[in-house]
Amino acid sequence: MGGGCVCKAEGLTKLYGDFRAVDGVSFCVKPGEIFGYLGPNGAGKTTTVRMLAGLTRISSGRAWILGHDVERDPLGAKAAMGLVPDSSNLYSELTCWENLVFHGEMYGVPRGERAGRAEYLLRFFGLERFRDVKFQALSRGLKRRLTIAAALMHRPRLLFLDEPTIGLDVLGRRRVWGLLKRLNREGLTIFLTTHNIYEAFELCDRIAVINRGRLVAVGTPAELRSRFAASEVVEVSFSPRNPAPEELSRLEGVAHAEAAGSYVKLVVEDSLRALRSILDFAVERGLRLEALSLRGADAEEVFLKIIGEGGGR
Repeated sequence: MGGGCVCKAEGLTKLYGDFRAVDGVSFCVKPGEIFGYLGPNGAGKTTTVRMLAGLTRISSGRAWILGHDVERDPLGAKAAMGLVPDSSNLYSELTCWENLVFHGEMYGVPRGERAGRAEYLLRFFGLERFRDVKFQALSRGLKRRLTIAAALMHRPRLLFLDEPTIGLDVLGRRRVWGLLKRLNREGLTIFLTTHNIYEAFELCDRIAVINRGRLVAVGTPAELRSRFAASEVVEVSFSPRNPAPEELSRLEGVAHAEAAGSYVKLVVEDSLRALRSILDFAVERGLRLEALSLRGADAEEVFLKIIGEGGGR
């Protein structure tokens, strides 16, 4: 089962009473890819990972990790995966070295291999000089790197990362991105959940977008841009005042509108139609255009378009 997928879900559903936290999700993570699971906070990302990792019971549907059924063969599934939760699961009073060795022991790494594996991971993640520093004394970025290293002690073929760079500054985030790309080049398949649109588009070979428990799109970053990008963005300001974004979002050719300081930003599906609509709107309302600019849509605007089309329940 699971076909050629490193990780496969079929109709995966999680119910909390009448609430569907995850609603019939299906996907296949291919060997050697970084698979992004992108969605706003509360969309169902962490719940999905917890079901795949065997930490939360599946209400309905099935899931496989390297051909191991998550519910019927949980030990086989867990042996094939590493898990990095959104908050660290390491021990504050243990040093970096002790945390790695202990993690290896928990996952059945033979005693004679633990030290060598721990030394290798400390070098790989640039943590050698922190070998004997307690986890609680590390910076947030170093804690994140050690948590990822610990999840790799038993050489899993699939790594789940739940919001791996949350709370990190720009340099820390870039450092983690570089390490993940390097791990992937060495053959590790990565399942990465994030609400950071730019992170998903920067790192991932394919992205599944989830909103309100449902998958609304799956594709490469280029495919998602092509399918969903309202190809351009209009930034406009009016005098004597800007109208409410909700009014402008109803104009012909406009997919989404939001206030942006002294401007209103319009994600547009057809720039010519949208510009005509804006001009007609200004004339009808007796408004004067103070400024108007046109540019290409970025990743965030593509994401807004995706969840706007597929997000309703």
